[in-house]
Amino acid sequence: MKNKVNVQTRLESLNNLTDFQGCVLLSEAERTRTEVWTRVMGYHRPVSAFNPGKKSEHAERLHFKENGI
Repeated sequence: MKNKVNVQTRLESLNNLTDFQGCVLLSEAERTRTEVWTRVMGYHRPVSAFNPGKKSEHAERLHFKENGI
């Protein structure tokens, strides 16, 4: 019976850490700012260094996954 209670408690704590889609939820203290880089004109640059026009262009890009690689 003790193991059953421990499993139930662990499942409840896991449910509190994820949303309905199973994505992990973090508090603001656990979050870290991430710098995104992209390839532009043959070299890599951080998106944060883009001018407003290039940032909007970047936001409109479509991303894809190539099958078989």
